[in-house]
Amino acid sequence: MISEKIAAILDEKFAFFNHPRFIEHDPIQIPHRFSCLQDKEIMGFWVAILAWGQRKTILQNAQTLIELMDGTPYEFILGHQASDLKRFEHFKHRTFQYPDTLYFIDFFHRHYQNNNSLETAFNQGLKAEDLSIENGLNGFYDYFFQSEWAPERTKKHIASPLKNSACKRINMFLRWMVRKDEAGVDFGLWNTIKPAQLVCPLDVHAMRTAAQLGLMKEEKANWKTALALTETLRELDPSDPVKYDFALYGMGIEEKTLWK
Repeated sequence: MISEKIAAILDEKFAFFNHPRFIEHDPIQIPHRFSCLQDKEIMGFWVAILAWGQRKTILQNAQTLIELMDGTPYEFILGHQASDLKRFEHFKHRTFQYPDTLYFIDFFHRHYQNNNSLETAFNQGLKAEDLSIENGLNGFYDYFFQSEWAPERTKKHIASPLKNSACKRINMFLRWMVRKDEAGVDFGLWNTIKPAQLVCPLDVHAMRTAAQLGLMKEEKANWKTALALTETLRELDPSDPVKYDFALYGMGIEEKTLWK
């Protein structure tokens, strides 16, 4: 049971951090640069997957990807020629390298040839009555790698609950796409996945804060602990528990770093 004091702190910090000023300091700024649904999805997913390491480098590499796709990711994905792919040869972000980039482009191309939105990729195996997105994430992993030429090395970049991963980056992307956010930070573009099914993007900042507030034991981040934290936060808002990710993340780092 969350005490009234802790609940008040979380609500206060959610209101503070869930603000448009958050955008310019977070990778979510990348999909916010676009108006087209598919551009938001493509760059939102890609920057979320690349979101480890220094924030400056993450944003720079996301901008490089945009430029390599001529500033219009969706048009490039559907209309590129094989010869256009060579331009990505020198793109890399830490362990994400050329073969991974080629497979991401191929996946997007295959998917958008038959689907208007990336949301359908996360509906694979998900049922309306599911309390969490777990089946959707496992279904997405299988769907993402269904191509026969999927590089083995690329599989380490896509997390799955079946691997007991906390799936932090994909859960963050889903928060962006699904949450209906009056403050205008998250997009709320998707409708078949419910905000109540989302799972908290559990990183070191959120986990440390949650432990300090008595919301969870400080353990290694994995799918089990991400589900447990989300279930605890559901006490405060059953329909939108992951909104408190703003509070936990924001409290977990120096505020001066976010807002300077």
